[in-house]
Amino acid sequence: MGELKPSGKPFEISKQEVWEAYKKVRANKGAPGVDEVPLAEFEKDLKGNLYKIWNRMSSGSYFPPPVKAVEIPKPHGGGVRVLGVPTGTA
Repeated sequence: MGELKPSGKPFEISKQEVWEAYKKVRANKGAPGVDEVPLAEFEKDLKGNLYKIWNRMSSGSYFPPPVKAVEIPKPHGGGVRVLGVPTGTA
C-alpha cells in the first residue's frame, strides 16, 4: 500500500488574501503591535513584508507574535475593555 503524501503547502493561503488583509489594516489606520513598527515603516518594503508573511503562513513556519493589550474606555463609562493589537511583521 502506498503512503499518503502531503499535497502542497500545509496551509493554503493566496497572496490575494494576504493583500486583502493588509488593505483592511490600512483602511483601519492600523496601530503598531508589540513590535512597535508603525504602518508607514512596514510599507517601506510593503511587497517584501507581505511576501514574507505569505511565504511563512503558506509553508507552516509562521507563528504570530504576541498581541499588544490596549485598554479602550467603554463609551458609556463603566470601565475599559481590552483590545488585542497584533503586529504586522513576520
